[in-house]
Amino acid sequence: MKYIESKKNDEIKQLKKLSATKNIRKTGTYMIEGFHLVREADQYEQKFEKLFVTENYADDRLVKKYYDIATTVSEDVAAELSETKSPQGIFAVIKVQDVEDSPKLSGKWVILDDVQDPGNVGTIVRTADAAGYDGVITSLNSADTFQPKVQRSMQGSQFHLPIYRMDIQKAIKLAKDASLKIYGSEVDRSAKPYNELPKEDNFALIMGNEAHGVSKQILVNCDEDIYIPILGKAESLNVAVAAGVLMYGLQSL
Repeated sequence: MKYIESKKNDEIKQLKKLSATKNIRKTGTYMIEGFHLVREADQYEQKFEKLFVTENYADDRLVKKYYDIATTVSEDVAAELSETKSPQGIFAVIKVQDVEDSPKLSGKWVILDDVQDPGNVGTIVRTADAAGYDGVITSLNSADTFQPKVQRSMQGSQFHLPIYRMDIQKAIKLAKDASLKIYGSEVDRSAKPYNELPKEDNFALIMGNEAHGVSKQILVNCDEDIYIPILGKAESLNVAVAAGVLMYGLQSL
């Protein structure tokens, strides 16, 4: 395998740019880090463009599978590429998969209205995967799911269910066209407590921005505004925690 020792190498400089959304969209590739994510990407047949590993992984069976596109890098280079304090020393550059512009929705979906924290977006996708949801749609102002922090938070769930990024009004229209009931989450006692609703298996759940919640323009298009009763003194729940409660609480199990 080719060996790169210097973090000033031109190829390494280009890889570092893949942490920015504009460069991901421009190149049509993104980078994942860590053995678990790389293994999940391989298992779910993602298109590998390149693989970079430290010598610790040089003889690994997974790395040997991609020997023709693999490069060995120094520990310094791994530290330069890594978004974490303790890099594992394995990175894969993956092709962004083409998705439908107007998918036909069915079953249970989560729609994110400008959820901007990468950890929240990633956790919601991971929970949707665990709760058996059929997909996630993020608005154009939500954190991009190809960002490194979101990728790490999803822990491989991004390979298990479809994720679309589009204008949220278009997402709502797709849900309505599919006859999905649309729930808008609110921190408002005038909304309906989620635990008083009948269990459903065909609906879209909209979760809102961390600071402002679901926008009023979106709520007017919802079939039901719902909230989670607060039993203690906290004013509200973190959006990812609230999404988890609702994702499990609304569906029939």
